[in-house]
Order: sequence, then C-alpha cells, then structure tokens
Amino acid sequence: MKSILFSLLTLFSIKAFAQTAANDTVPLGVVTVNKDPRIDILGRKMADYNSALAFANARTAKGFRLMVLSTSDREMAMKLRAQLLQQYPDQGVYMSFQSPYIKLKFGNFLEKADADKMRNELLKKKIINGNIYLLPETIEVKPDKNAPSDDE
Repeated sequence: MKSILFSLLTLFSIKAFAQTAANDTVPLGVVTVNKDPRIDILGRKMADYNSALAFANARTAKGFRLMVLSTSDREMAMKLRAQLLQQYPDQGVYMSFQSPYIKLKFGNFLEKADADKMRNELLKKKIINGNIYLLPETIEVKPDKNAPSDDE
C-alpha cells in the first residue's frame, strides 16, 4: 500500500509546475517589487522618533562624582539632599543605601578639575561639614541638542 501511494505522489509531482503560465511576458531572472509609499513615510517617522529619543535619554561616560555624605542619620541625609538640589538644580544628587549607611553622591563631572572646583565651592560655602571625596564613576551625560549629529 505504501509503495502504491509513493509511486502516485512521484507521478503527480513530475507533472506539477509552480506558477508558470503560457502567456508570461516577464523574462526569467527579473523580479518586480511593488513598494507601498507608506513604507517611506513610516521609515522617516521612525528615524525622527529615534533621534528625538537619543536627545531625551541620558548617555553615560567615565567621569567623577563627589561623595558628600555617608551617615546612618536619614533625616540629615534628606536635609542635605534637599539643600543641594535647591542650590544646584542642574547637578544630580544620588542617594544610595548600603546597610547601615546612607550615601550621598553629587554631580556629573567629565573633568577632574571641574569636580575639584565644585568640591572647593561646597567647602567654602560650608554646605557640607566634613570631608568630600572625589570618586571616579560612570556618570550621566546629556547630549547637546545644538551639536551636529552623526546623521548630518
């Protein structure tokens, strides 16, 4: 029974031809693609979205932050954090908890000189009582919207 079924399938497959017509005018080897113009519009919208997203997201780089506080007193840490955010809204204040200490890190500085300048300013204004340590870290860098992009 299996051999009869196999021979019938083989016989029919010899006679089967895929998508051929007697009046076909397209020469062999030529492919015609009909593209919808909405694909180009969608591509432009996606490119605009990606470039807007690149400006919105922060990028990272190697830089420096200031370790301004390491304490177990949460109230003091919150007070200092609020004071730093009020006086320096353009700088970041990063709070982390490593039991039993709350650590406050301040700023995103690309250059060590900028971080040292801010450290001296904080000490001069007496915002922080105690030592301020300079830490090499991965920092957030916001791209300049006026800078030429790679696409141009």
